[in-house]
Amino acid sequence: MTTHAAPAPVSTPPAYGPPITLEQAKIVLVAAEAEALKNHWPMTIAIVDSGANLVALHRMENGQIGSIQIAQDKAETAVKFRRATKVFQDLVAGGGQHLRLLAMNGLTPLEGGIPIYADGKIIGGIGVSGMSSSQDHQVGEAGLSALAAKA
Repeated sequence: MTTHAAPAPVSTPPAYGPPITLEQAKIVLVAAEAEALKNHWPMTIAIVDSGANLVALHRMENGQIGSIQIAQDKAETAVKFRRATKVFQDLVAGGGQHLRLLAMNGLTPLEGGIPIYADGKIIGGIGVSGMSSSQDHQVGEAGLSALAAKA
């Protein structure tokens, strides 16, 4: 199994693959938590499978309660729309016709949600909340890097 952050852009979106295993989710979660701890960031980290079902959720010590749902929503958005949530954040920031995205149910346009890939297919997603959106993303990427290193 080859695991990486994302396949090269293509004209069709990546396919959904088998769901992330609990073992894989734990690898992602532990590495993401380590990145947050290193930076003294109290985060909430959610991992969902390829069907956007919750596999793991961890609210770190002093993590804000409001981040629980936000982290899960970011992970679900990344899986359901097959792209990082930063794409939507950037579109909304551009204003104009992209503000229509705010009316879409189930879409969280905040950076910090990233699909998890294996063999070029989406096996799940990670969502992180608790600090700035770019810091949330940084923690999520650390989790993905650990899974890629295990592959």
